[in-house]
Order: sequence, then structure tokens, then C-alpha cells
Amino acid sequence: MRDLAHPPPSCETAPDGPRLAPARPSRIRIKTASEPWEFEQIHRLNYRTFVDEIPQHQANADGVLVDRFDRENTYIIALDGRRLVAMMAVRGTRPFSLDAKLPDLDAYLPAGRRLCEFRLLAVEPAHRAGRLLQPLIEGVWRHCESCGYDLAVMSGTTRQLKLYAHLGFVPFGPIVGTPGAEYQPMMLTRAAAQTVVRKVVGDAALPLTSRAAVTFLPGPVAVGPRVQAALGEAAASHRSAAFGEQFAAVQARLRALTGAAHVQLLLGSGTLANDVVAAQLSLHGGSGLILSNGEFGDRLIDHARRFALRFSDVRTSWGRPLDLAAVERRLDADTPAWLWFVQLETSTGVLNDAAALQAMCARRGVAVCIDAISSLGNLPIDLRHVQFATGASGKGLRAFPGIALVFHDSGAAPSGGRLPRYLDLEMYARDRGVPFTHSSNLIAALDAALRPEDWATRFAAVAAQTRWLRAGLERRGFVCVAAPEHQGAGIVTIALPSSMRSTEVAAALEGEGFVVAAHSAYLVDRNWIQVSVMASPSRDDLRGLIDALCRTAC
Repeated sequence: MRDLAHPPPSCETAPDGPRLAPARPSRIRIKTASEPWEFEQIHRLNYRTFVDEIPQHQANADGVLVDRFDRENTYIIALDGRRLVAMMAVRGTRPFSLDAKLPDLDAYLPAGRRLCEFRLLAVEPAHRAGRLLQPLIEGVWRHCESCGYDLAVMSGTTRQLKLYAHLGFVPFGPIVGTPGAEYQPMMLTRAAAQTVVRKVVGDAALPLTSRAAVTFLPGPVAVGPRVQAALGEAAASHRSAAFGEQFAAVQARLRALTGAAHVQLLLGSGTLANDVVAAQLSLHGGSGLILSNGEFGDRLIDHARRFALRFSDVRTSWGRPLDLAAVERRLDADTPAWLWFVQLETSTGVLNDAAALQAMCARRGVAVCIDAISSLGNLPIDLRHVQFATGASGKGLRAFPGIALVFHDSGAAPSGGRLPRYLDLEMYARDRGVPFTHSSNLIAALDAALRPEDWATRFAAVAAQTRWLRAGLERRGFVCVAAPEHQGAGIVTIALPSSMRSTEVAAALEGEGFVVAAHSAYLVDRNWIQVSVMASPSRDDLRGLIDALCRTAC
């Protein structure tokens, strides 16, 4: 990952290094190796272990042993301050070193697994009597899961077979190696690794310290302590008077935030909300026009097809704003009854011009439907003249996911029993929004997230953080998918060079304490990662993320 196929990002690390909470003396921090001084210590520990202690390699005057697969290895390390005390390398490229030692390796292994190899497990002698290996294995396996590996193989020294068994490794095949450096092929399954992880997480006595990871996901977003506390309140009946009052208050706050005449709250995700809109459009008759310039515009088209709606579409390249001239031409040519589009395209970070589209439709008497799932709570939106709009309790509202929001400007159309009960908006509107069982906990959390709130200050902060992040990335040479003039507030999508794998970059960042989006299919296919600032992270966290991304890229 350190050699790029086209001009690399500029990776001048800040003088004081990554802005991570410093490790306290005599406490251990598990991370992915990224600093030059860390790699220097890795090569020296490698020498002491596999030259001085286990005579596997020839001695040299430098006391340094650089592994032959060093450029392909990801090193998970344990640090005591700035001193390396343990390490293990993970490598997913075949052939493995074990392939050379054990012909027909796959014949010994379960079929249909995505394999990686653990190598170079080394622990300083002073730390071998402690409980360090379990948190090290936890860190290694979290990296494996982020890369999609579900089975690891390794060559375990015969001197430590009891220890490896304690960590969940299972022997297979014959012993390999040479006299004095004999190894037992071993495997670690997902189930065994998860047992180790659960033990680490549940054991407060382990000498593992690190600050909580900073989450830059567009969903779920980090929630505040008040929202967290509200979720943990005792559950209440959805038919109780207290729940009804709180439910109505949440609806009122959402209407005030958006200007919408009505809003219904359903148990589900934003996908459910868009299904409800498609179901309503199926009752209205008339053809429509759907606009797409990204993954979620394409999903609106899929929603419409599944409900057999009559529509045409205008598609624009991903990363570019909707082509307003093309939309206007299609409105004049097709005279649709309704228009449906995504305001903030989550996949690319592009903000589409909702005001211009609404004005076009108003002049022609065309009803407007908006997917506002990523814009709600991140920027001002006006739904006063929108027939249907959708949102979700997570993302910009900063509550927990699980409540789908459907805004509408008039009474819902009666379905005459033609729609599934759960998708029938008129049932919700008719029964004060709660025709079926609802979650008092999720409503309480959303209520806490919505009040009291200075939304103008919130919107300004999200916009400022987005601009700052984007500028910092571009100064380091990274390419953002959305053009600056069309960048939406809350999410920045980064196009990585072909020489880097987005999932591996995300795994390395997570090892440094920063969680970004990389595993959705549309991101994997395009080698993109996404950074969300919907939860308004601190500038120090943003600096730390950019520094870590530079170290990973270089």
C-alpha cells in the first residue's frame, strides 16, 4: 500500500504525530503499525525472536530482520508507551509461507473460507508471563473481520503448543520446519476467535488501554449521553397515555424542523420509508419521473419498479449534480404527475438543488417527492410544498436507527385494502400514528435528540466541519468524489487510487481508532471510503483521522 500507481497523497505527518490519546506508562496499547519507529522496532524484535531465540535465520551485524513479505504484511502491535512489546503479522496474499512448508495446504482446511495467514508472533520475554496475547489476538482478529477473512492459518512453534491451544488455535497436518525450528500448522476459526474476543471484552483486568474508537460512519452515528440514557429507560406500552403524549411531541418537533404538515413514524429504516412512498404513489395513478446520480437515486428507481409504477428517469453520472436542464426538458416532454429524487446523495456526498427542482415542478403542477434521509438534521430543509419526503431517526438527527419517517403534505390516500398493512400510510394517519406496536425506547431516544436544539447552530457546525475536512484531505492530495461547489454537509466520499484497497485502508484506520465507511457494496466496487461528520466530531479527531489516512496511504 505504500507504492501508489498515480501521484500519492502528500503525507507530511504533524510534528507531534497522530493525535491519539497517549498511552499511560506501563499500560499496553494495541494498534496497527504505521510509524517508522514502530517498523524499526518490529524488524529488531523479529531478529531477536527468529534469529537469537529460534534459529530460523542467519545472524547479521545489524540485528535487524526484515521479513520477506514485509510489504504485504499488516502488523498488529502492542506498545508500552513508545516501546514495542509484542507483534503479529497478518497477510492475505497466496501463496502463504505455510504453502511452501506444507504441500496441498487447502486439503487440510474447511472449504469455502476466505483465508489469511498469521505470522511472526513475537512477545518480549518480560511480557510473556502476563495476559497480553489475548488482547493482541483480539486486535488481530478485528482486523481480519474488517478485511472479510474468516479463517487464519499459522505455523506455531512446537515450544508453545499449549499456549496456542489456549488461544483457540487447532493443529492440523504434520510438523514442519527443521531441527531446532519445528512448527505445527494450526488454524483459528471465526468461532474460536470470537470466544477470545468475548473473553477480552469481558475481562476488566486485562492490561489493554486505548480510547474508544471515533466513529465517522454515516449510520449509525455517535449519539450523546442524553440520547443513550433515554434508550435505556423502562419500556412503556404503545397504548399508554404517556407514550401517546411523547409520540405526539416528537411529531410536532419534526414538523417544526421541516415545515411539513404531517409526519408518520414507523418502526424500520429509511428503506421502509421509501417503500411507503412508492406504495402511496401506486394509489395516485399517473406516471412519474425519477432522478438519479448515485446509489440511493438508483434505489428509488428500484422501489418504483417493485411497485410497478409507471415512470421514466433521468440519470446523471455519480459524483455530479443532477442535470437540471435535462430534467426540465423531460418534464416538458413527459408531463409527469410526480417527481422523486434524493436531496443529499449519501453515496457520493453530492447535494442536489432541491429548491430549483421544486420551482420547476411548481410551475408545471408536478408533485414533488424527496428522499431527505441524509439531509434531515444536517442542513435546512423546507417540506412545506412537498407531497412526500422520507427521513430516518439516525444520521443527522443523531438518535438511534430504527424509526422510519414519512412526511406528507395532505391526508394519506385510502388504499382500499390494496396495500400491506405495514405500508399503508392512511392507517398510521388515522390511528394517531400508532396502529401497531411501537418502541417507547426508540421514541424516547429520538425525543431526547430533538430537544432542546439550536438547529441553525447545528447546521452551521456540520457545514463548517465538512468544509474543513474536505480542505484538509485535498491539501494532502486525496480526491473527493463530489466537486467542492456541490459538496453536501455531513459526508465526504474519497476515491482511493487503484493501488490501495478501500477495505484494507478502513481496517488500518480502525486499528488506529478511527472507523470510516468502506464495506457497502457500492463503496467496495468503486474503491471508495466515506467520512461522516454528522455527529460533529472535534477538530482534533479530524486531524487525527487525516494523519492516520496519510500514514496508511504512504
